[in-house]
Amino acid sequence: MDTSQNATAGIGGSGGNGTLVPQTNDTAGPAVVDDPKQNLNQVINSIQKTLGLIHQLYLTVSSFNAASQLPILQRLNALVMELDNMAKLSEKCNIQVPMEVFNLIDDGKNPDEFTRDVINGCIAKNQITKGKTDTFKSLRKHLLEELEQAFPDEVESYRDIRAASAAETKRLAQAQSTLPNGDVKVKPEL
Repeated sequence: MDTSQNATAGIGGSGGNGTLVPQTNDTAGPAVVDDPKQNLNQVINSIQKTLGLIHQLYLTVSSFNAASQLPILQRLNALVMELDNMAKLSEKCNIQVPMEVFNLIDDGKNPDEFTRDVINGCIAKNQITKGKTDTFKSLRKHLLEELEQAFPDEVESYRDIRAASAAETKRLAQAQSTLPNGDVKVKPEL
């Protein structure tokens, strides 16, 4: 018996010496918990208990005889109660899973493929956007060089105005982007 079986061996079944062990339900206490992580952990614990109960039920059914009818009924009742508990706990969790993940699981594929495909798609879009940004930066630089040759005084005036505007924008951004630890988040201008 592994550790998960040891942890669930006393749930709603018979003890090792033929005595009945009452089912205890650790996750459905009177305290109401609104922490999403705690709610998720409770659901995960309930899933683990359910898997343990299913394993116990499998072992009991696979070695069925007339004397094992009562333990089977007890384990079935414990399984139904734990599934009901799991359903109640899951109502507190707000987890949204894309349908593509369920389709991959139905097709017998690993759901991590969906995550990989989404990340690869984001990387591709990011590279396209970066290429467009670099192209516009190059165009701006080229235009400024051409304008500087044709209108040097106006370009110098433009650069002074641009530098003053950038300094003011940077000062305002620093005033607004203070991190919770007191540090200032600054994005250097390229």
